[in-house]
Amino acid sequence: MSLSWTKETARLAAAFIAMTAASTSTGALPAGAQQSNPEQPDQYTWLEDIHGERPMAWVNAENARTAAVLEKDSHFAPLEADALKVLESPERLAMPQFRDGVVYNTWRDAEHVRGIVRRTTLKDYLTAEPKWETVLDYDALSKEDKQSWVGKGLDCLQPDNELCLVGLSAGGEDAITLREMNLKTGKFVEGGFVLPRGKQGVAWADKDTLLISRDWGPGTMSEAGYPITIREWKRGQPLESSKEVFRGDTKDNGYGDEAHVFYDGQGHRAVILGRSRTTFEEENFLLLPSGAKKLALPLKSEVNGLLSGQLLVTLNEDWTPEGQTHSFAQGSVVSLALDAVEKDPAHLKPIVVFAPTAQEFEQEVAVTRNHLVLTTLEHVQGRAYVYTFGSGGQWTQERLQVPENQTVGIVTASHTDDRFFVALTGFLTPTSLWLGDAANRSFALAKSQKPLFDSSADVVEQLEATSKDGTRVPYFVVHRKDMKDDGSNPTLLTAYGGFQLSETPGYSPVMGKLWLEHGGVFVLANIRGGGEFGPAWHEAGLKTHRQRIYDDFYAVAGDLVTRKITSSRRLGIMGGSNGGLLMGVEFTQHPEMWKAVVIQVPLLDMLAFEHLSAGASWVGEYGSVSVPEERAFLASISPYNQLKPDVHYPEPLIFTTTKDDRVGPVHARKFAARMEEFHEPFLYDEITEGGHGAGADNKQEARTRAEYFTYLMMKLMD
Repeated sequence: MSLSWTKETARLAAAFIAMTAASTSTGALPAGAQQSNPEQPDQYTWLEDIHGERPMAWVNAENARTAAVLEKDSHFAPLEADALKVLESPERLAMPQFRDGVVYNTWRDAEHVRGIVRRTTLKDYLTAEPKWETVLDYDALSKEDKQSWVGKGLDCLQPDNELCLVGLSAGGEDAITLREMNLKTGKFVEGGFVLPRGKQGVAWADKDTLLISRDWGPGTMSEAGYPITIREWKRGQPLESSKEVFRGDTKDNGYGDEAHVFYDGQGHRAVILGRSRTTFEEENFLLLPSGAKKLALPLKSEVNGLLSGQLLVTLNEDWTPEGQTHSFAQGSVVSLALDAVEKDPAHLKPIVVFAPTAQEFEQEVAVTRNHLVLTTLEHVQGRAYVYTFGSGGQWTQERLQVPENQTVGIVTASHTDDRFFVALTGFLTPTSLWLGDAANRSFALAKSQKPLFDSSADVVEQLEATSKDGTRVPYFVVHRKDMKDDGSNPTLLTAYGGFQLSETPGYSPVMGKLWLEHGGVFVLANIRGGGEFGPAWHEAGLKTHRQRIYDDFYAVAGDLVTRKITSSRRLGIMGGSNGGLLMGVEFTQHPEMWKAVVIQVPLLDMLAFEHLSAGASWVGEYGSVSVPEERAFLASISPYNQLKPDVHYPEPLIFTTTKDDRVGPVHARKFAARMEEFHEPFLYDEITEGGHGAGADNKQEARTRAEYFTYLMMKLMD
């Protein structure tokens, strides 16, 4: 496996709302409202100088103004205290990670603000109070290095997991520094591998060799700012002397090229080099002694692992292999015999592992030593299976009996035996861990999260709305059992709607404590653009078809009002990243529908997104301004460009971070600046650390969450 930058799989999953008081901005931007013409010259490009003196002076002034409104409100202090209490609660479930038969866990609490990596035996982990051994202390390392480190995971050499690369991020950004550690001794290797800061992917080829994709100088990075060159670095060799083994093209604006090294329990090994052509298209190459050989896989596919000599591949488009008449449907998981692939990578003979149905679609795959664990969604209901490759060359399936109405996720799978952990969770159901052993077919509850908020008065419903084009859009509603259908209920609606990411029920103690316990209603919409109903559900909202996503969200809001669950006076919305773009579009297209809007780490300037931070890597999702039809559509939905001086908008809370090197803070800044120009009220908060998230530690996150919910209460409850 490889340790790499976090890709746009990350939405802000538990970041739920709160803020505002009637307040207009008093910053120092030029006034003089103008008609918002999407093609007019951009007068706020000066805010694109992220760390510049003038932009930061503006940021600091807006932060101070917003803090004076939110942090002095009577809701804020108790909400912040409650948020920190649940984020640091010793009752939280310690999520396990199998490494060489030992259980590891990364943990943050009041004593370990930036966190520790710790370990224990599986037997001890299953007890009520495990005895942990600290392996790595990020707080101590930060103090020693005089750097605000945020841990970005460990990548260890398989199968013994002794040598590891530790990912370290300055303040939470995607760019990381890598250092070699001996996991058994818990010490950094003297004279070991060290890679300086960068957006980079690294994989262990053997104990003395790394396969690295990073910035090697001119011509080695894409226009999106991701690596296109993979080099082989030998221990003891100067980094700059590394041997190039693969090179893409600077026009490859996906997430960068990187290597993946897969092992199975029978001693097979496969080195896959991925060339990321666009957001969702990738060429895969098998690295052999004779060089990199291209696999004849469809561009929209992903190599997931190696098991019993079989390469596992997920298909995100229909595929008819060359020389065959049988077609494999998008959403299928297939396997390829590694020995046959090595002999003839141009003529592949896949075997079906899993095929989607009209209602059931693959979500995750993971391998143990001898088995495959696979999860699905069946009408947004979690399912789990164990697959085995038989001596006859076929796959057999066994369904795991998991409780209904919960999200199912693979937590970890052991490569040294056949044990795995699966997590089950729901809006009102604390997360539970189920330990399985595919070798003896056992599967049972192992540990459960203790409740961190009072959900005894609440209930969950799954409803459907009808979108503008007639598509049925499911959504979940969490509310009090005695809720009155009179339109008076303060309601928070959220969704993501992009990048084939599925939004499913999950236990969020902060949302529960700060919103549900106060009588708020929470709604999660499964709009198009996500992966809840397979690749086609995602593709329905790509590029110029994206208005369907926004229509879906508005239809859910309308359905909530029609059912009298809420009204526009009591309805707030929230979303982050691509979900922040969703919020911006809904804010400008339907300003009359919302009383509160929280826009987090958002994309908002869709005519400029390609040159802001990593924006060029998302052309496959949004389209490009270089294509006239796509430019026209982007101009029509771009929130920054669609703001108008003669429209009354609800007062939003706009949140971002200076250290966000994925989307960047520029979208949020410029959007707020234009609102200021039009004399529209808004609240703005830009924290220094946190990367593409809500904070670099629990205290920062608690403050951010308290701001969201303070805003919500002020707008929807007061």
